[in-house]
Amino acid sequence: MKRSNFFGIALVFIAGLLFTINGGTMKSEKKPFGNVDGKDVVLYTLTNAKGMVMSVTNYGGIVTSFMVPDKTGKMADIVLGHNDVDSYVKVNPYFGALIGRYGNRIGKAKFTLDGKEYALTVNDGENTLHGGKKGFDKVVWDAKEVKAANAVGVELKYLSKDGEEGFPGNLKVTVTYWLTNNNEFKIDYTAVTDKATVVNLTQHNYWNLSGEGSGDILSEELAINADKYTPVDAGLIPTGELAAVKGTPMDFLKSTVIGSRINADFEQLKFGKGYDHNWVLNKTKPGVMTHAATVYDPKSGRVMEVSTTEPAIQFYSGNFIDGTITGKSGTPYIHRSALCLETQHYPDSPNKPDFPSTELKPGQTYKTSTVYKFLTK
Repeated sequence: MKRSNFFGIALVFIAGLLFTINGGTMKSEKKPFGNVDGKDVVLYTLTNAKGMVMSVTNYGGIVTSFMVPDKTGKMADIVLGHNDVDSYVKVNPYFGALIGRYGNRIGKAKFTLDGKEYALTVNDGENTLHGGKKGFDKVVWDAKEVKAANAVGVELKYLSKDGEEGFPGNLKVTVTYWLTNNNEFKIDYTAVTDKATVVNLTQHNYWNLSGEGSGDILSEELAINADKYTPVDAGLIPTGELAAVKGTPMDFLKSTVIGSRINADFEQLKFGKGYDHNWVLNKTKPGVMTHAATVYDPKSGRVMEVSTTEPAIQFYSGNFIDGTITGKSGTPYIHRSALCLETQHYPDSPNKPDFPSTELKPGQTYKTSTVYKFLTK
């Protein structure tokens, strides 16, 4: 054999070996993704050792893509979204976003803390939803790549100034998104304040385990680890009651096809045009990591398990998606084409003294974690 041929074969072998090794390692890459409010927006793409891929932008902490294998190993993007930042700015019902300062609703856009009433920005009927008109989902965060022994991630930081959207206190927020080698999307939230305030952070991915743009989620099956939920009024503000799920369409203690009862003649479902409610998780004690929910898609075999330190979870069945938004694959997002599982404290807690408190005082640290784990069966 000629020496040149030998070296050629050797180089091909080595290149192939390096590719194989590379395919089993964690990776983190970044590239420009536009400009918002005069600030550079960056897209971070994280790959774990098993080939799962998640893309995140520092605009709104938005998860733009989440590639997960099905039961045959075929990859699909299972979150709704857009291909460019301008589309997120123009038309975005919180697709993939990081939500704050207060996730979910605060009734009549006001609350009283330490004897002082605070008026918030109104953006949902007479209420405040997901932090107001310009919540954490619409700002450019400071971001950097981070790594751990078993994960790659993006650390996001933001200073929400005193009075922003009406909320008191300069709130320093750090949120870290991790993609682990156990096929987990882990979110760690921390925050500190210089004045008493309220905080309720969450993440708003719109999941479709069959793949974004593939149709509705009504055939997917859901289990929620909750004996009770918080009924709402016509404005989707909790009444203050904790109601038993047993004997109602709100009972997901056993895995249930989402579409089987979504159109039932049940007042709560009429208020939200489907499921848009807060379930009170069964916990041994506050703050412990607890299994919250499991979603199973029979078509793809994908399973998503949700665990959290939070006391509750909001299940939203995509009721207000109506086909007017075209997604990143060029397919219009039809009615109920995704679901959201937002871990949280209860909605309107600042106005409900019997609910677990969302108050954060100077000297305290807000700290919570949520994990979305992916499997197949």
